[in-house]
Amino acid sequence: MAILDRNFNLSQRMVQELGRTIICGEFIDDSLPTEAELCDKFGVSRSAVREAVKMLSAKGLITSKPRQGIRIQPEDQWNIFDPDLLRWVLESKPSLHVLKEFLQVRIAIEPEAAALAARYADQSKLEAIENALEGMRKAEGNSKEDLEADIAFHVSILYASNNRFYIRLRDFISTALRVSISHTNPIKGNHEGVVEDHSKVFNAIKNRNPERARQAMLALIDEALNFIEDSIAAGK
Repeated sequence: MAILDRNFNLSQRMVQELGRTIICGEFIDDSLPTEAELCDKFGVSRSAVREAVKMLSAKGLITSKPRQGIRIQPEDQWNIFDPDLLRWVLESKPSLHVLKEFLQVRIAIEPEAAALAARYADQSKLEAIENALEGMRKAEGNSKEDLEADIAFHVSILYASNNRFYIRLRDFISTALRVSISHTNPIKGNHEGVVEDHSKVFNAIKNRNPERARQAMLALIDEALNFIEDSIAAGK
């Protein structure tokens, strides 16, 4: 059992290191080192390498076939909702185009989640949203505390929607926020204005006004998307 646990831990370490390397585009082509070369590179056994390859294959990052070796899959095959992949994307300093795609998905999800929250949120879920908003209000603009409170605000709304599919998107939304907020809030530079925009969303939810909640959330995300699109157009 101890040997199995050790191999699993070694495989996990290899998955983390190799996964980040793939996401960062550090390989010139789509081929990876051989199984034997990976053993030497990471100092692990063949069984640990094979387990790591299985894990990365399940994430859609690579494929391993006889006589073809281990190859990187095209990006459209990657399971980008996988929490590990999302974290690696964050750590790789994604391009503005990736941030734009993040925000486009948020626009498709969060306004409707806010509308559902206005319909179905119970008192405890309303309090969770309000507590996150209060955390934003108390935090210094663009600080770690501000970022965490902002993320908590949006994730609390997913839970308040009482929709299990939206709730399961919490990791994606958290990562999208963690990346995009660090780019858009410093540009906006007005912490009180950011908090006020979030207050409009909360007040609409609290007052049980689904359409107003939907529009307030849409305006909040659309403003961030406009910043990113302007930056792309300016060639930044």
